[in-house]
Amino acid sequence: MVAAEACPVQPLDPVAPVASSLARWAVELEPGPDDLELANRSLLDTVAVALAGRDHEVMRLVAILPEGARWAVAAHVLDFDDLHMPSTTHVSAVCVPMALATRGGARAFLAAAGVMARLGTALGWRHYSAGWHATCTAGAPASAAGAAVALGLAAEQVATAMALAVPAAGGVQRAFGTDAKSLQVGFVVEAGIRAARLAAAGAQADPTAVDAWLRLVGGDPAAVDTSGPAVPDGLAIKFYPCCYALQRPISTLSELAARGLEPAQVRRIVLRTPQATVVPLTHHRPDSGLQGKFSLEYAAAVALLDGYPGFGSFTDGAVRRDAARRLAAMVEVEIEPGGSWLLDGELDAEVHLSSGAVLRASQQFPPGSPARPPSASQMQAKLAECVRGLDTDPATWTWQNAAGTLRRFLAGAPAALGQAGTEPARADTERDQLWMS
Repeated sequence: MVAAEACPVQPLDPVAPVASSLARWAVELEPGPDDLELANRSLLDTVAVALAGRDHEVMRLVAILPEGARWAVAAHVLDFDDLHMPSTTHVSAVCVPMALATRGGARAFLAAAGVMARLGTALGWRHYSAGWHATCTAGAPASAAGAAVALGLAAEQVATAMALAVPAAGGVQRAFGTDAKSLQVGFVVEAGIRAARLAAAGAQADPTAVDAWLRLVGGDPAAVDTSGPAVPDGLAIKFYPCCYALQRPISTLSELAARGLEPAQVRRIVLRTPQATVVPLTHHRPDSGLQGKFSLEYAAAVALLDGYPGFGSFTDGAVRRDAARRLAAMVEVEIEPGGSWLLDGELDAEVHLSSGAVLRASQQFPPGSPARPPSASQMQAKLAECVRGLDTDPATWTWQNAAGTLRRFLAGAPAALGQAGTEPARADTERDQLWMS
């Protein structure tokens, strides 16, 4: 649900550094009921998708990372986590693991999420379309802000933490379709928590470093706006475990598949969509499950083949199916110029059959988007699928106990790094717990 209540904070000081203004906003934040409802939904969605990612190969490799970073990797590796549309950032994959690792609860989550949404929006579409991974660029200072709030730091120290996190505010879309995409998200959570710890210990930094960074990467400090609810425009929930740019094409073509279409009868698939909506879809002939999550051609094929493309549709074996490759080769994408976000305009789909019939469908907002928020039953179905086979009930998760659930199922596993195994993970877990005491 999109939060509707405005937080009782002062407007952005046009003279103060961005970090100082956002830090003051974060420290003074008093969440309203709608803000807390969004936070609680984000908690359930993020913990669920993190548990669903527990067996991914990359989780073997992250044992050497602190738990907050490991949880963020798990939450992002399946690309099933939510998205803030105006900033094109995966807010909860950063902010929920940070809040749980620092024991900051819903308030630390909302402080970080609000900073991330606002910084990401100030970075704008030009930043994302240039190839930056905005989840990481906006995520590092946001993680620092939320961790600093969890530590109870004053606004000046929160601003310092944000400035200390600037060196980690990177990440590029060339990582999409590889392990590096989810690892980048884990790195910014770790960097943000580290920056907050350093600020708490007395480290100094110039808050205007955030303004300088924002300009260098194409953003506009004047566009940062602290008015409105904690997370302006809410968060989009994914129904399919892949890039958000594929939610609309899959939903549209799944509607056609539901009409009884036989994939063997398909002779041509035509998709028309604005240029902006395909920016992250860089894998046209994918050969792995991760690449398939960023392929418009494969998404069209799998929507017609599988009806509902779930976890099993994005494995290496699924992507390499002869039937999937046959359909993907039939996809013709007609790009319309322009656009400034992933749901710009409409997606128009045509499926031409061997009989000569042509099936058509179009869509602007996929289910789960803020314009079509998920129902309670849809959320329950997603959560249940994510925890299938696990002895845990999402209905019992809270900000107080969810970290224990993640520790239970995402314990550090031996890493394929020579002698590095569970011992570094245990040491990091103990350190993470001690620094918050």
